Amino acid sequence: MKLTLNALQDKAWWQEHGYKLPLYDIPRVRAATLATPRWLHLGAGNIFRAFLAHAQQRLLNQRDAESGIIVAEGFDPEIIEKAYRPCDNLSIFVRLKGDRTLDKIVLASVVESLTMRDDFERLRDIAAAPSLQMISLTITEKGYVIKDRDGAYYPAVAADFKDGTARPQSYIGNIVALLHARWQAGGAPLALVSMDNMSKNGEKLRAVILEFARAWQAAGHVAPEFIAWLESGQVAFPWTMIDKITPRPDPGIAERLKADGLEGIDAVITSKNTYVAPYVNAEELEYLVIEDTFPNGRLPLERAGVLFADRDTVNKVETMKVTTCLNPIHTALAIYGCLLGYTSIHAEMQDAELLALARAVGYREGLPVVVNPGILDPQTFIDEVVNVRLPNPYIPDTPQRIATDTSQKLAIRFGQTIKAHGANAGALTAIPLVLAGWCRYLLGVDDNGNAFTCSPDPLLESAQAKLAGVRLGSDNLGNVRELLADTGIFGVDLYAVGLGEKVEGYLREMLAGNGAVRATLHKHLIA
Repeated sequence: MKLTLNALQDKAWWQEHGYKLPLYDIPRVRAATLATPRWLHLGAGNIFRAFLAHAQQRLLNQRDAESGIIVAEGFDPEIIEKAYRPCDNLSIFVRLKGDRTLDKIVLASVVESLTMRDDFERLRDIAAAPSLQMISLTITEKGYVIKDRDGAYYPAVAADFKDGTARPQSYIGNIVALLHARWQAGGAPLALVSMDNMSKNGEKLRAVILEFARAWQAAGHVAPEFIAWLESGQVAFPWTMIDKITPRPDPGIAERLKADGLEGIDAVITSKNTYVAPYVNAEELEYLVIEDTFPNGRLPLERAGVLFADRDTVNKVETMKVTTCLNPIHTALAIYGCLLGYTSIHAEMQDAELLALARAVGYREGLPVVVNPGILDPQTFIDEVVNVRLPNPYIPDTPQRIATDTSQKLAIRFGQTIKAHGANAGALTAIPLVLAGWCRYLLGVDDNGNAFTCSPDPLLESAQAKLAGVRLGSDNLGNVRELLADTGIFGVDLYAVGLGEKVEGYLREMLAGNGAVRATLHKHLIA
């Protein structure tokens, strides 16, 4: 059996094998979506299917919506070509439940899948439709960056500034061109909703959109009235907080689906190193909080579990998650998981030293300075993280994946908490252990003395260069002082807040020899 619209006609087979099928008329939903699109999503990755497409399916099942979602991919067209179109835009969402059972849900809420590379004119038409209420984005933090670390525009962006709106090369250029098409068609209101995992995401999206659009105005490619429309409130940029652990497709899940009799279900790795499959696996728990600012109306997503709130509340929830209750714990486990030879997060949670580290980062050093957002309780949230979410054996997430781009995460995930502790920052233990662990990680040598490959990171080589000459069994810390004073990486000068020497001391302990990493954690967290 293959995952196709035609195959879904055999409802008995799917139900016999435990699959939950859509409860709505798929052809009717597809026709309604194409006639009056309401939701365009940019970024066709796994979290979109496991969370947003599933939320829309719930609305459709409940008769709270009549149309589905159109999705477009701008970074990796192979996602569309290899995961969506061979399956008629259907997906299987495998929900990994805490009681060690699985839900297998066939999603049909995605009506059309497009690529910016090949379908841009079609995207212009969709963007211009007055019925469109929302363009949402999951394009990762990198998607919002148009300049390099030195402040120079990336070549594709610079080319777009010169060439204009006809066929942009950059991701942000494509988005601004779609907005321009909407303005040219009459300028119906719209919400542009970042659902990427970063603080103040709506503000960052608005800033980069306006910077790009003003560059086009300066070059004579767009009229001043277009800029005025973007700034008028007719285009809203709601802030959001999204949280759902969505790992790469798990080969073990593929085997279970194949055991049911499904064909063509294996994951593939694209030329851009994206892991995609006709299925997506993710945890059961999920949170999405959205600032309720939609100038052209919105879908009733609260009936699918989405929380709507004011901007201040969204910001507090995001700050709670990113700086104290989840992301710092995740990063701590990623760093030390690589050093201690782990390949799964859930296995790390059975390790006494790593569990102590996770609890210390979250409860002891994060929770005391968190601001309660009201809509979600921090204590309850972190209890779920430590006791339910991270130990879930069905979440096949790896420290190696989470360790990707760590240099880009430390300032937010730890720097903000350090600042919140103020004059007491020097008394912290767990956070400086994490930062020392990252320095130790940069050597690419685990606690048994074996080499490993560090995860991709834009600052990997430059950070490693500052540790040139650092070796196990040596007191030489290289140029670590320059690294630890880098406010761009850590959000603070660690020496200025009384932590630089402490991080140095922990690093020196971890360099004593094989087993020193674990011994250092034990000494400072358990002994």
